[in-house]
Amino acid sequence: MTDVEVEDPAWSVALPDAETLVRTAADATLASEGAVGEGVTLLLTDDQTIRELNQRFRAQDRPTNVLSFPAPQNPERFLGDIALAYGVCAQEAEAQGKSLAHHLQHLVAHGVLHLLGYDHVTDAQANEMEDLERAVLAGLGIADPYAAGPK
Repeated sequence: MTDVEVEDPAWSVALPDAETLVRTAADATLASEGAVGEGVTLLLTDDQTIRELNQRFRAQDRPTNVLSFPAPQNPERFLGDIALAYGVCAQEAEAQGKSLAHHLQHLVAHGVLHLLGYDHVTDAQANEMEDLERAVLAGLGIADPYAAGPK
């Protein structure tokens, strides 16, 4: 089950269908890994909240686009939480010449893959994760987020 909380109203202003977009991306990612029915909570928040979470849990005093918080194994089949920062995501989308909707769905897929145990510490891990992201996004009709785009 995918739960969505929109904490920063900027998300709903910029993307009136933000809840549907993130739920669709999370569910597609879970389905791609055979994890249908696993629980995920998505928080659409602001840069300050992400900065505080990043400082508290990763000792990095700066906002970032997405943070994933895996849950300990539990009988409720809850994988964990994902938080996304509006300002950082919107700036990245604009800088990369992508729609905010597509960038958001990419970051949700990325975050869900982290909850499923994937990482990108090594080049091999990054390549595997990027391939999985590409496949999920292609299924949603979204172009390869790693392809060179307009500058």
